[in-house]
Amino acid sequence: MKVVIVGAGSVGSSIARELLSHDHDVLLIDPKPEVIGRSGLRGARWLIGDACEISTLKDAKLEEVDVVVSATGDDKVNLVCSLLAKTEFGVGRTVGRVNNPKNDWMFDDSWGVDVAVNTPRLMTALVEEAVEIGDLVRLLTLQTGVSSLVEFTVPTDSHVVGQTVGSITWPQDSTLVAILRDEAPITPSIDDVMDGGDELFFITTIAAEDELRALLSPQKHQLNLDRAAQQEQ
Repeated sequence: MKVVIVGAGSVGSSIARELLSHDHDVLLIDPKPEVIGRSGLRGARWLIGDACEISTLKDAKLEEVDVVVSATGDDKVNLVCSLLAKTEFGVGRTVGRVNNPKNDWMFDDSWGVDVAVNTPRLMTALVEEAVEIGDLVRLLTLQTGVSSLVEFTVPTDSHVVGQTVGSITWPQDSTLVAILRDEAPITPSIDDVMDGGDELFFITTIAAEDELRALLSPQKHQLNLDRAAQQEQ
């Protein structure tokens, strides 16, 4: 797979290192020549220039690239690079790093972003995942803000304990894609019985998250509704 990474800072370099270890073809674009020496990356190709310039992207032959990752520390640069990659070069998949959570709403298909990675939000989600047993936690926003990857840790006293995957009527726009049990991933089947401590991973539309939350943790969902109603009064 051919991947172009815009921005060779700590984030971009880390992504490149992982991709290179999996034998992908990686090109990094950065305006500072000194990043090449300090990156410590072996096997990567480099292009020194401004990735917001069409000429630089032409030199990178973006029309031949599978994925463009905009990983700079500047949200404006990441948005412009994603937009140019998608509209001018027809890149099949773009990934944009969100530095400021307030800018998250802009990272969608209108700016050419297929997947937005909001590092502060992801870190918050991972913290919540560790402590919020029995509640739905959004881990990642996918498909230009339409869908998300969410996680639910089943409490030992949950009403879903002992039920099979096939016996539950899941929301129409939510799909159970994995169960993590005793640190081992399981591909769900209709006969799998859910147990306390299971981590359930769903791909769902953001609009269907509330319905999924109500199904999995009805008591907490009702409590949140009651609190919201009290605040409105």
